[in-house]
Amino acid sequence: MSENIENAGEATPETAPVATPDIKMETVAAASTPAPSRKHSAVADILNGEIDSPMMGDAEFRNLFETKVSTLKADDMVHGTVVSVTKDEILVDIGFKSLGVVPRAEFVGAELLTAGEVVDVFVEKIEDGDGRLMLSRRRADFMKTWEEILKLAETQTVTQVRILRRIKGGMVVDLLGIEAFLPGSQIDVRPVRDFDAWVGRTIDVRVVKVNHPSENVVVSHKVLLEEQLAEQRGKILELLEKGLVLEGTVKAISDFGVFVDLGGVDGLVHITDLSWGRVSHPSEIVQLDQQVKVVVLDFDENRKRISLGMKQLTSHPWDQIGERYEPGAKVRGKVVSLTDYGAFIEIEKGVEGLIHISEMSWTQHVKHPSQVVSLGQMVEASVLNIDKSERKLALGMKQLEPDPWNDLTAKYPSGSVHKGIVRNLTNFGVFIELEPGVDGLVHISDLSWTKKIRHPGEFVKKGDELQVVVLAIDNEHRRISLGHKQISENPWDIFENEFAVGMETEGKIVRLIDKGVIVEMPQGVDGFVPVSQLSFAPVRTISDFFNVDDTLPLKVVEFDKEQKKIVLSAVEFLRGRSAEEIAKYNANHPVPNADKYNADGSASAATTIEDLESSEPVSE
Repeated sequence: MSENIENAGEATPETAPVATPDIKMETVAAASTPAPSRKHSAVADILNGEIDSPMMGDAEFRNLFETKVSTLKADDMVHGTVVSVTKDEILVDIGFKSLGVVPRAEFVGAELLTAGEVVDVFVEKIEDGDGRLMLSRRRADFMKTWEEILKLAETQTVTQVRILRRIKGGMVVDLLGIEAFLPGSQIDVRPVRDFDAWVGRTIDVRVVKVNHPSENVVVSHKVLLEEQLAEQRGKILELLEKGLVLEGTVKAISDFGVFVDLGGVDGLVHITDLSWGRVSHPSEIVQLDQQVKVVVLDFDENRKRISLGMKQLTSHPWDQIGERYEPGAKVRGKVVSLTDYGAFIEIEKGVEGLIHISEMSWTQHVKHPSQVVSLGQMVEASVLNIDKSERKLALGMKQLEPDPWNDLTAKYPSGSVHKGIVRNLTNFGVFIELEPGVDGLVHISDLSWTKKIRHPGEFVKKGDELQVVVLAIDNEHRRISLGHKQISENPWDIFENEFAVGMETEGKIVRLIDKGVIVEMPQGVDGFVPVSQLSFAPVRTISDFFNVDDTLPLKVVEFDKEQKKIVLSAVEFLRGRSAEEIAKYNANHPVPNADKYNADGSASAATTIEDLESSEPVSE
């Protein structure tokens, strides 16, 4: 084609040759749009044989060039004329040096195209690898749609789209034949929980963002809903007042309450205002998207906070209790709370009663209600007392069973002997289980006639079997007093003769104390030896000279039957004894200066004044 144009410059001999412009066709960028009244360009006329010869004068060539071939560039939208339709391509004349090529597949109904038909095309490449001008019908259609989308974005016109599919973060929609993005947050004013339910729906949207480089479009359905709700929100806020009853939709559920959409305005129903009864979590009462009736409890106009209530729409259960819960009535309920002092039982929504730990068992010493009941457990109880004004209900569990204490007096009369199991030890005594649920106390003073017991653990251990005698039963306070030493007769009547004052005996040291030593005498009775009665010489530190299990010769210096007390003395036993006996005693217990005292307890000649002053008098 370029050769024809160059030959046209040499066609007229009488015209002086003129230099034709040095045109590089591969750099030409765009074509001017042919006049609508002219269907064929000069190039098309030549190809169709309508111009007999391409030879022309310089003026004609220049005129043809200026009118038919102007600058052309890629990415231009131009009008073109269909020249021919082949099996795979459509040739289109856009007024350029050569015909443009459009893939036939880009034309819908390509078989209906005829030569001379004007079409819109898009310039993709001025020259491809084969030097052809590549055009696109599909791109041209897209650019037309893109212009419409830009107008929609500029004018913020509402248009309809069809939701095609779900993708990460939102949905893909069909906008005027191209795919646009609808973010999940822009679908509805409320959180969308089922995205799949929206696929296939046709909705109104507004173009909110256009990205030219990537040709991405973002649309929003939410902005239209917000505009619709704005007016409604204003009307609601104007009408809001305490006591106003409204209908709304559960929008969100949290641990502390429920957010209700009142039609563009959200209010909060606190968990304590959902029901008159106890509510562990709001989801027990309502579900998402549920329609509910609420009443306005409070409205902070400055902070736009609305407090709502649901339970306030119904009367309090205590107002309708009537005669159902009179004392003695049997009720059934669920354990809803445990405290140190008892368990709260919900017998109906909004009506709770307290079972005090003292009302859980006739015989068992309940320290915590968890020993008897657990949270969520269904229990039966008896109404003990009802205070309607204070809305308090006292319940009892043990009242549903016969009081075993009515039979205990006959079963365990005073003086009767029984065997029990040691269940607990305290500083003051031992609890003995006589039968399941029936315990009695053996006081520490009633464990032994003869032993000085500091703690019951010295005498028995948990799980031991112990024989006891019933001392007394207190039905009013539910107490059984037991004794162990009373199993045998009081030996102090015998001790009164065997351990009279002046009697000589011996004792094995069982315990060292600050004031002396405790010794075990014959027949297992304990006696006390004061520190001053251990040696003629003063004893400053007992453990330095006397040890547990040492056996001492002793004389009784005091006997108290009532107090069960025996005081003994090694000094009185040694007084008047031979020097050999005293020396033997002192050798076993080498108290300093013991050898400076005579058998009668007097100081020897070797005793100094300092020794006498440091000595302590013998207790009578």
